[in-house]
Amino acid sequence: MTTCARRLRKEATFPERLIWGRLRAGQLSGVRFRRQHPIGPFVVDFYCAQTKLAIEVDGVSHEDCEQRDRDRTRHLESLGIRVIRFTNDEVLQDLEDVLFRIACETGLGP
Repeated sequence: MTTCARRLRKEATFPERLIWGRLRAGQLSGVRFRRQHPIGPFVVDFYCAQTKLAIEVDGVSHEDCEQRDRDRTRHLESLGIRVIRFTNDEVLQDLEDVLFRIACETGLGP
């Protein structure tokens, strides 16, 4: 999974890069996130260990994969991890709202 995560980091989509640019190094309320983080058999786009929050950015690769995404979410929730999802369009059209919603979900700010 680590090899897969490294590859995904190198091949990040534009919306993922936008969010990472604002999450990295504790820029969002001092909360630290990891990107393309392996958890069990899955790699989540962003993960905050402190708040057990996973963030998924769904683009074209998630079309027709609703069942796989539900299974992934169910598995993560069974580990006590909350999952929030955003579409590429949400990120591209209103990044500030996406970041606000993430900050609210951490319970540590905006």
